[in-house]
Amino acid sequence: MSAAEPDGSPIADHELGAFFSDLADCRRVILAVSGGPDSTALLLLAGRWRAAQRKGPDLIAATVDHGLRPEAMAEAAMVAELAAKLGLPHHILAWTGEKPATGLQEAARAARYRLLLGLAGEQGADAIATAHTQDDQAETLLMRIVRGSGLSGLAGIKRKSARDGVALLRPFLDVAKARLTATLRAAGVAFAEDPSNEDPRFTRVRLRRLGSELAAEGLDGARLAGLARRLARADAALEAVVDEWLAGLSRRPWPEAGPVELDAGALFRLPDEISIRMLARAIERAGDEGPVELGKLEALHSAFAQSHAGNRSLKRTLAGAAVSLEGDALAVTRAPARHNRPGQP
Repeated sequence: MSAAEPDGSPIADHELGAFFSDLADCRRVILAVSGGPDSTALLLLAGRWRAAQRKGPDLIAATVDHGLRPEAMAEAAMVAELAAKLGLPHHILAWTGEKPATGLQEAARAARYRLLLGLAGEQGADAIATAHTQDDQAETLLMRIVRGSGLSGLAGIKRKSARDGVALLRPFLDVAKARLTATLRAAGVAFAEDPSNEDPRFTRVRLRRLGSELAAEGLDGARLAGLARRLARADAALEAVVDEWLAGLSRRPWPEAGPVELDAGALFRLPDEISIRMLARAIERAGDEGPVELGKLEALHSAFAQSHAGNRSLKRTLAGAAVSLEGDALAVTRAPARHNRPGQP
């Protein structure tokens, strides 16, 4: 969605301190560099920034070869050459084994993070930096709108998050892709173009093309990214409210894991958005199947709210948790293990 961005100017050295401020306190950072324009700019600019510092993190470049294109090894070699010019070590990480027939991009993304996290562990790195841009933020927001995400999902990609104890940093999240490309061209640095970025079989590519039409109407990457920031702010405020209410509604100390018991009367007097989030936290705390699907959670919340209003008991399961209502006591516990019928896998 960068075609309509008004600012396609190269990034100046005086801007680098603001972009890489999250890296400054790290001990060692893995730079995820595919060889495309965004990540090549990450390698170039992070290297420039670090060279200008008296002290700072060790930087290590890493390229994941997904084994999907014959050009990948040449692109990794190009990254290695640039890293060497910048005085940075470089690792090539290979995704081996069977590749799925469907959901390939999602599987490749999961493999990429798994390999990068593995390298972080081997190298003692406390952070991984990726080159997500304002354009990626805008496309992610459109994808999540299409999928029916709630407010938390529409908050988009976070500038800083964590996975398996490693910080995930995205220094270019507010930068248009056009500026990164312009920076490389001004520096005479080559980069690769992944043909899958133009393959209409992938949802992100189709939405990228739609994004160009939206940008022509004024809904460009900057405005979509701005919307994501505002939604993230609202989401954080709602989460803070949930934090404050949880202790008061819980009939026993809020556990690190295991059963949760809430005051149903107080719970269902709260605004639906707050009580839905509280129910989600209880299910995720007691269950064992990961995050709760929002549509199913909303249906469950509605069923229990109606049962409580009618003074009826109710029992349901969701995401590995058993939820039961008796009077004003809403209990959430681990659901019994499922047993397959004979003949089922």
